[in-house]
Amino acid sequence: MIDIIKQIARNLIDGKSRKIDIATVFVWFHYSKYGESADIKTINSYFSLCNLPEFHVTQLREGLKKSKNVTRGTVQNTYKPTLKYDDALKAQFPFAVVQSEEIVTDDCILPDALVNNTRGYIISLSQQINASYNNNIFDGCAILMRRLLEILLIHSYEAIGKLDDIKTDSGFNNLSYIINSTLSNKPFNLHKDSEEIIDTFRVLGNFAAHKIQYTTKRKDIDNVKLRYRLLVQELLYISEILK
Repeated sequence: MIDIIKQIARNLIDGKSRKIDIATVFVWFHYSKYGESADIKTINSYFSLCNLPEFHVTQLREGLKKSKNVTRGTVQNTYKPTLKYDDALKAQFPFAVVQSEEIVTDDCILPDALVNNTRGYIISLSQQINASYNNNIFDGCAILMRRLLEILLIHSYEAIGKLDDIKTDSGFNNLSYIINSTLSNKPFNLHKDSEEIIDTFRVLGNFAAHKIQYTTKRKDIDNVKLRYRLLVQELLYISEILK
C-alpha cells in the first residue's frame, strides 16, 4: 500500500498537479482501499507518508469544499470521491484499484442522510438503487425500488403488530395484496400523495422484471423519484427503523 500511494504521489508531482488535486486523489485512494470516507487528519497522513508537507487544516477544508471531485462522506467532516472522479482515477491508476463490494454513488434517488442510521441491507439496497440509476441501468433500478418498498411495508406491519394480516402459511402475500390491504384497511396512516402513488412502484418494477418488450427509461424513474424518496422516508418512520 505504501509503495502504491508513493508511486501515485510521484506521478502527480511529475505532472505538476496542484496540492489540492493531490489531496483529492488521496481521498479517492483511501476510499478505494478501505471503503470509507477520509477526514482531514487522514488526508494529511498521506501527505506525511509520501514525504510531502501537510496541508493547513483550514485551507484543506476550504479546498475540498470547492472541489467538484469529492463530496461529503457518510460520517460528519469526511470526504469521498464523486462517481465520475472515481471512474476517472480507476482508469488513470489501474494498479491502485482494489476490488471491493463498496458501492460508490451519488444521492440521486435516496440520499445517504436518509438511510445511514437504518440497517445494513437497507443501506445496501439504497446504494444499489442510486448506482443503477447513475449507470443507466433503469430496469434494475425499478426492480430494486420495488424490492425496497416491499421490505419497508412488511417492516411497517411488523412494527404495528399486524404481520399476520399479510402472511400466508408459506411466507408473505405478494406485493399487490400487501398494497391493496394497506389502502383498503389503513393499518397505518400514509400521506395522501403516498397512497396515490404507492402502486406505481409495484407496476414499474413488475414491468421491468416481467414485461418482455418493455424497457424502463430514465424519464420513468425521474417522474416518480421524488415521491419515492418521500414514501421511503414515511415508511422508515412507520416501521420504526427511523425514530
